[in-house]
Amino acid sequence: MKYLLFILLLTPLLSISQNKIEGILLEKNENNETIGLAGANVFWLNASVGTITDLDGNFTIPYKSEYKRLVISYVGYKTDTLTIANTKKIQHYLTSKGQLDEVIISIRKKASTRSFLSATNVIHVSSTELLKAACCNLSESFETNPSIDVNFADAITGTRQIKMLGLTSPYILITTENIPSIRGASQAYGLSFIPGTWVESIQITKGAGSVVNGFESIAGQINAELQKPSNDDRLFVNAYANANGRLELNTHLNTKVSDKWATGLFIHGNLRNQKFDKNEDSFLDMPLQQQINLMNRWQYINNEKGLVSFINIKFLNDEKQTGQVDFDPERDKLTTNYWGSEIDTRRFEASAKFGYVNPEIPYQSMGVQAAYSNHVQESYFGLNVYDITHNSVYANAIFNSIIGDSRNKFKTGISATYDDYDELVNTTKYERTENSLGAFFEYSYDNLGDLNLTAGLRIDTHNLLGTFLTPRIHARYTPWENSAFRISAGRGKRSANIFTENQKMFASSRAINILDTNGSVYGLDPEIAWNYGVSYSQKFNVLGKKAEITFDYYRTDFVNQIVVDWENPREVNFYNLKGESYANSFQAELSMHIIEGFDFRTAYKFYDVKTDYSIGKLDRPLTPKHRIFANVSYETKRKDKGAQWKFDTTFNWLGEQRFSSTYGNPVAYKLPEKTPTVATLNAQITKVFSTSFEVYLGGENLTNEKQLDPILNSENPFEDTFDTTFVYGPIFGASFYAGLRYKLN
Repeated sequence: MKYLLFILLLTPLLSISQNKIEGILLEKNENNETIGLAGANVFWLNASVGTITDLDGNFTIPYKSEYKRLVISYVGYKTDTLTIANTKKIQHYLTSKGQLDEVIISIRKKASTRSFLSATNVIHVSSTELLKAACCNLSESFETNPSIDVNFADAITGTRQIKMLGLTSPYILITTENIPSIRGASQAYGLSFIPGTWVESIQITKGAGSVVNGFESIAGQINAELQKPSNDDRLFVNAYANANGRLELNTHLNTKVSDKWATGLFIHGNLRNQKFDKNEDSFLDMPLQQQINLMNRWQYINNEKGLVSFINIKFLNDEKQTGQVDFDPERDKLTTNYWGSEIDTRRFEASAKFGYVNPEIPYQSMGVQAAYSNHVQESYFGLNVYDITHNSVYANAIFNSIIGDSRNKFKTGISATYDDYDELVNTTKYERTENSLGAFFEYSYDNLGDLNLTAGLRIDTHNLLGTFLTPRIHARYTPWENSAFRISAGRGKRSANIFTENQKMFASSRAINILDTNGSVYGLDPEIAWNYGVSYSQKFNVLGKKAEITFDYYRTDFVNQIVVDWENPREVNFYNLKGESYANSFQAELSMHIIEGFDFRTAYKFYDVKTDYSIGKLDRPLTPKHRIFANVSYETKRKDKGAQWKFDTTFNWLGEQRFSSTYGNPVAYKLPEKTPTVATLNAQITKVFSTSFEVYLGGENLTNEKQLDPILNSENPFEDTFDTTFVYGPIFGASFYAGLRYKLN
């Protein structure tokens, strides 16, 4: 690693000389004196070539005849784009944002993009991308993204789980506007508690994330930015219905209270009250469900004083009923009449963010984040009872500034967390309180040219995990034009919430055993892992059309892991790792703009995920080694205010996956060693009638792929071979949906 960093630092010194343009950037100070502007960013548009002005405002930047437009930017000032026709010296004045009128620039933006200038490997997913599929909640918003794997967690609850770099969601830090949100009690179902229409954009960071956001991230981070009341439509309505009896309604109501205050009321409701058993195994294919989800959001902006603030209040009530078709909870709850389950969740959240940019020193800023949540889940699965109450408090204070000039930036601050858990597992109570206090420092170097890096370190003291360091580093180097080569390394540490993260085990007849007793959480030790990654991206042209190819390789090595051992079909065993556990992930992705309005993306992914179990080293169950992804989208050109058509199709192919062992079961309930391959096709057509109204029609699993007998011994759900956890693909066939969107600006 150290030799690679040395090469990255040395290579720019060996670059071949070329034509250059010199210039100076100036500003007028309060006394109307002309002074040079130090640390401003200067770079060529659509090229990864740039530089920084020196202390007197001077700069020199490489020049080629194909470079036409030069972008000049600095925090607190208007960003200017200059048209360059020759190599004459440039003299340009930047204007403070406080003196600006509004300028609107309109361009065609890709729905999903990868940054070529960031040190971290970040994929930006816009709301346009989310509208390409039936994105009813956050767990369903990754179906058109090859970096995230989505599958059903079990055969009865309809819950979708996600994976990144071969690891499940507990190893991914999931945040809402950079505040940790899907963790603890919400880990199993929390992604379904964020409606898709509420999401403005998503940022997917592969590998160890920033130390600013905490110490828990191992595989990466997913951050969802919500719609802003000041930018969202005054009225937005989305109505949705599918052939499986799911009805959904989303409404946004936004109002400008004053010049500086705006507020939004976001309402989400969904209902499924029809029973379906298409595979005739006596169990509902999807649960009966009703959910009401409300959020009131306040936004304050004062550009003159550099202030911005958000306040959010959210309430959720979610009720699910699943199990056998003839199950009646009033009559059969916790009896052996019929197997059934109810999962009732009530959640309250309040959060606030405050940001300040110093008007006198625009490169200095500070921010404060605070959040509280109360999560109560009452549930039973057949004869198993699982209840959890989780109260959580989070606070983070961040200060940003520079060292010398804006090439050298830093973030520093402190953070604190408090989590109180109260769990009931059948007749056993588990109670614990976790609290931590930490401090962090993150340094970033960025010359907007061929090299930038981010290195961070945090120290935390935790009442159960002890005092520990979390180092992380990301670096980007541009060896040639329109390319980005990245490396990253980092450490993560977390306490595993073994019951809430593995709730699917309750929907089986397995005994639950914790085999270690000397640790600090359920008798187990904390999970610790290192993640290393390398990535290369290249933009190029094919017959004059833009294309991009990316290769990623990441490895996660666990120092300790809570092994969830399913290899005995009568038990689920939890114990500390004794040996080796790792996850290797390789992905190759190609995207192309074929013709106007027509885009194509394809990806191949390979996983090698192994763990030392008590019976030996095995592949992680239900994790395909191979995956092929393809997405094709096309939209007609819209003339004036006329109609527009949009078409989108996504294909997924999953290779064989290993079943956990069913050795010891009767022959009728033994499964093969591996699953069949799975191929699914989703498609959607959208007709945009005007800027205010559009309708959409789509289908999921158009290949009609179905897993036969997804529930083991469904005919005898109270026998010891009953199990709903062996799910590797769709459990019902093709499904169709339709909806409409209306908005009033």
